[in-house]
Amino acid sequence: MPTILDQHGNPIQPAILTEPQTARLGWLKRELAQHPSRGLTPAKLARILDDAEAGDLVAQFELCEDMEEKDGHLFAELSKRKRALLTVEWDLLPPPNPSAQETKDTEALKERVEALEDFEDVVLGMADGIGKGFACQEIEWERLGREWLPKRLTFRPQSWFTLDQETHAEILLRNLAAHGEPLTPFGWVKHVHRARPGYIARAGLHRQLSWPYLFKVYAIGDLAEFLEIYGLPIRIGTYPASATQEEKATLLRAVVNLGHDAAGIIPEGMLIDFKEPANATAAHETFMAMVDLMERTESKVILGGTLTSQADGKTSTNALGKVHNDVRLDILAADARQIESTVRRDLLYPIGVLNGWVKDPRRVPRFRFDVQEEEDFKMLADAIPKVVDMGLRVPADWAREQLRIPEARDGEEVLEPRAASAPIDPHTPPESGTRPGPGTRPGPGAAGAPPAVD
Repeated sequence: MPTILDQHGNPIQPAILTEPQTARLGWLKRELAQHPSRGLTPAKLARILDDAEAGDLVAQFELCEDMEEKDGHLFAELSKRKRALLTVEWDLLPPPNPSAQETKDTEALKERVEALEDFEDVVLGMADGIGKGFACQEIEWERLGREWLPKRLTFRPQSWFTLDQETHAEILLRNLAAHGEPLTPFGWVKHVHRARPGYIARAGLHRQLSWPYLFKVYAIGDLAEFLEIYGLPIRIGTYPASATQEEKATLLRAVVNLGHDAAGIIPEGMLIDFKEPANATAAHETFMAMVDLMERTESKVILGGTLTSQADGKTSTNALGKVHNDVRLDILAADARQIESTVRRDLLYPIGVLNGWVKDPRRVPRFRFDVQEEEDFKMLADAIPKVVDMGLRVPADWAREQLRIPEARDGEEVLEPRAASAPIDPHTPPESGTRPGPGTRPGPGAAGAPPAVD
């Protein structure tokens, strides 16, 4: 059997694929989250982010999970961005200028990928790296006849991983040692999603989202406290100057109990007055303004705008919505390109090389999301015939790729162009009983013809 090289050019033995790497680290599955969002303060958040930069990622990723669970707006906006990738079609394309064998191998590889159970979940798992910076899914392989095929891909929480201490650029699986262990070649789909350049620990969106989340938590807490107080009007008890300490205590208990039991008794001669706070009906708007500001910030960080997520009734015009939607589509295309590279490197290449469908790492088939808009197809379909008529030599393979039209197989039924009408010679008289066509003149002596001039 020829030597098999992994994605980095290092030789590997297929025997290491018979057991998932995490099978030897069962303690990770029993590890309980610490939920660092409880009692979160600015100082605690800053410490969590600093520790992540130093390589300790556990608290940061546990906080990310808490944020998505507790903040409904943040969860909804991230879900929009992640699941947008599930709404577009995907395809496998052979390498440029493919040979007949490479085209055949690409078809075989596509069939195996389509046969994967819940491939949409695999894409969604990689999209989880948008918020957290990376996402790892462990491949469990099986032998079907002579073929090596993925049996399942299992998402592993980001808190199971750490970074190397030297460069903070390599993702390692946590173990009982402090430094971690390298990921098994061909054992993982490791997607690093860079929302911005920099170290992996700082590449995800959750670092930008953590501060709006914290400020919103404070605003909502203050609003809840205000509503609890505002729901109970101020009660003021009045007692006569001759009241004893026991009578004053009785009055105080009555005032307190009125707030909870709506009932109480007081001695004769004492009064309880109810006061409404000034401008109480508008006081909650201060807290809601803070909440709305933080949610708009979250939408901008995730989707690049706010008009595709919520309307404020003042600035949500159709023109502005179109601009904001274009920004969102640009982000979708960027997300798709990053995931395409990961699928090609960590899924297509291992399946292809283990089964002999890929011989050269530079000739791996390309995974492609179809993120073109309908307007793009219309523009291309209109422009390509025109530039061909101008004399430009347009490669057929390029045109098929741009229009997402596969090449017809031998013997396959294909569409035929509409028959073009034959050009009419203006000097040929029309046949008897037919009307002159466009560009023809009636012959001499015909009805309606101008008289002949001598």
